[in-house]
Amino acid sequence: MTTALALALGVSLTGAAVTGGDPPANGNTDAATPPATTTPPASGTFTKRVVATGLNNPYEIVRAPDGALWVTEKTGKKVTRVDPKTGAKTTLLSLPKAVHSEGGQDGVLGLALEKHKSGALYAYVAYSYDIDPTPVVQARTKIERYTYDADRQRLHSPKAVIAGMPSGNDHQSARLRLGPDDKLYYTIGDQGVNQFGNTCRPSYAMRLPTAHEVEGLDWIAYQGKTLRLNTDGSIPSDNPVLDGVRSHVYTYGHRNAQGLAFGPDGTLYSNEQGPKTDDEINILQKGADYGWPNVSGYRDDKAYVYANWSASRPTPCDELTFSNFEIPATVPVQKESDFTRPFMDPIHTFGTVGSDFRFQNPACAQGEMWSVCWPTIAPSSFEHYGTSRKSAGSTGKGLPGWNDSLVMTTLKDGTVYRVDLTPDGRDVSKVTKLITEDNRFRDTEFSADGKSLFAATDSAGPVRDIRGAPSTDPLENPGAIIEYRWER
Repeated sequence: MTTALALALGVSLTGAAVTGGDPPANGNTDAATPPATTTPPASGTFTKRVVATGLNNPYEIVRAPDGALWVTEKTGKKVTRVDPKTGAKTTLLSLPKAVHSEGGQDGVLGLALEKHKSGALYAYVAYSYDIDPTPVVQARTKIERYTYDADRQRLHSPKAVIAGMPSGNDHQSARLRLGPDDKLYYTIGDQGVNQFGNTCRPSYAMRLPTAHEVEGLDWIAYQGKTLRLNTDGSIPSDNPVLDGVRSHVYTYGHRNAQGLAFGPDGTLYSNEQGPKTDDEINILQKGADYGWPNVSGYRDDKAYVYANWSASRPTPCDELTFSNFEIPATVPVQKESDFTRPFMDPIHTFGTVGSDFRFQNPACAQGEMWSVCWPTIAPSSFEHYGTSRKSAGSTGKGLPGWNDSLVMTTLKDGTVYRVDLTPDGRDVSKVTKLITEDNRFRDTEFSADGKSLFAATDSAGPVRDIRGAPSTDPLENPGAIIEYRWER
């Protein structure tokens, strides 16, 4: 056995996280426990109000034209309408046929709304389902379009957009956005391959679809990709041609991209969870390769190698015991610098550390919860403050200085961040902590006036405490929608 400091692996749910202060960024070699700070916007402060509780792992939260919050519940298998004033909940859509594996990342996931020129309000919903009529579950993901009946407060008349996309128990990503070009954008993770129960599955993040697969509606190669679709599910005629094939694939080489947001000029931002190191913020460009699993973050050979467990020879992978810290001699190992093809660098990273970083921190030894001490922060969503407000209808001027910023949630970090962009929108100028709690923040939305930030929280899972160890306290607001209101 040979020991490696970081493998081409990650944790099943989130990656790792830090708590306190501004997050570790590019090149910081020991950023596990910076001091705790909170920076409110301008000269005001946030006040907290719990709007609704009892949600089953809310995943995506969107503000509807009437101001209500629509929420997908990953394990609750439904779409719920929440009145932001009273917290009253109404089930808009129940999807009992959705598949959720115990402890997995599948279920009812992405949500996007479209106010059609006909006056109809459509909801696009992504969820996992079973294609096998036998008791053996063969999960896939589909996107359906529903029509909203405002009088009865329900979604009806499902229309298939696309079906048969990859699904599994890990790294679903599943962020769904309607772009300014009226196309649907959807992220699909690498399905958690090369780790845990998926150790022996090969990575398809770099594999591009063939013409035969596209003709046969076989979307197996969509793992580790960002997709761009017409709203009827067809392939846009101006999508990139990759290896001679035009498909739904817009970008590739991704691990677990849970954040997706458009800037005012149409720039598409994404955040992505790293394995042990190197969470990323990327600008997505048509047809571009983003390097995973050959590269994590920058091609710097720091604390990461690609260990391809699925290719173990002569000992087959299924005879090996997976480890986060030891790579068997039969598993091929590739340094980042061994990958020489062009790819897109991130514009910012979190948890980039040196190769001497101690990934087996004694603070996480109890229960071997090592991942909680890893330096990544597990970004889980993105909203561009200016464009998100406008897309849902905005009033007033919002918060001073926020229009060119992204709001980003994290999971084990228990933090909501503001990411300021440079004037040209092509780089990150500053990252500021807004809110830190014993909560796993999953997604955000803004009020019409921009002064309230609504956050959805996971129902369960670990967070770090101020010592950098797994918190022994219960989550503060599990399965909730919380309003953070800016007050002078």
